[in-house]
Amino acid sequence: MTQNTPGDAPKSSGPQEPSGVDLARVALRAAKEAARARGDAAQQKKQARRGGLRSGARADGRDPMALGSAINRLITERGWEAPAAVGGVMGRWPQIVGEDVAKHCVPEKYDEDERVLTVRCDSTAWATNLRLLAPTLVARLNEDLGHGRVTLIKVQGPGGPARRYGPLRAPGSTGPGDTYG
Repeated sequence: MTQNTPGDAPKSSGPQEPSGVDLARVALRAAKEAARARGDAAQQKKQARRGGLRSGARADGRDPMALGSAINRLITERGWEAPAAVGGVMGRWPQIVGEDVAKHCVPEKYDEDERVLTVRCDSTAWATNLRLLAPTLVARLNEDLGHGRVTLIKVQGPGGPARRYGPLRAPGSTGPGDTYG
């Protein structure tokens, strides 16, 4: 037989019952797990209401965005898709018509209502050449811009329509009738 000393706990053959400290640890662990479960459920509920995983305030039209995105949004909101596309074509004119033609023929304006692209050439020879190329260019432009965006290329030579500014008669004149009167 072994003798127990006063500091030894009595030995028993069965499982020991938890002491007060052990019971406190078990209760604390259970309380933490229950609180975590309640917190996770509340967090999931909030995310479901907000529409997914986000942090911070909701996005709106005042948030910063990339410059390209802002320009694309502005173009779409204002209905500038066709003019912007045509402007892009005018910027890429040398790639579309070739370097030789681009040196002598320059796009001047695009009439969106009539769907006419006006091109000015520096000589009558180049104007004639561009008139011959016009159906091919219209097809190429419509491939790039979308079908029907350009229906006609109006070619102007170096002496195209004169731009008149001011009155059409000489100062002091009453019109064409006073010279043959």
